[in-house]
Amino acid sequence: MNADQKNALYADATKELASITEGETNVTALMATVSCVLAEKFDYYFWTGFYIVDPIKQNELVVGPYQGTLGCLRIPFGRGVCGTVAATQKSCVVDDVHAFPGHIACDSRSNSEVVVPVFDRTGALIAVFDVDSVETGSFDDIDKTALEAIMAQVFAR
Repeated sequence: MNADQKNALYADATKELASITEGETNVTALMATVSCVLAEKFDYYFWTGFYIVDPIKQNELVVGPYQGTLGCLRIPFGRGVCGTVAATQKSCVVDDVHAFPGHIACDSRSNSEVVVPVFDRTGALIAVFDVDSVETGSFDDIDKTALEAIMAQVFAR
């Protein structure tokens, strides 16, 4: 998929999500909807979903709404790609997850990944949004930037 096609799909997804989620305040419903819309829109998305900051267990993520195969139930901050993003609160694009130090293989078919932090309107980290692909090098700055914008549009308003 070339950059123009990818940008067009993200523009369409952004518009669709704005329309569907307008006025909705339930975070679980929003996460489920975002996961579904994006998983359906992008053929190269293999696993699409959220790991939520656990309000009880400090510095731990717990699996939230997702589309795809079984996800890891819990991920400590600082471990794997999702835990690293939670700890640093900075997005991460990984061309080859098997080369990422401490990678957690929830599904061995995943080969590349993009993870972005999800903040609420106060700026607090509430989750990370994780997308895996079976192909190596599926994600780039277009994915990262578009997903960051979608998360801000849906959750930080």
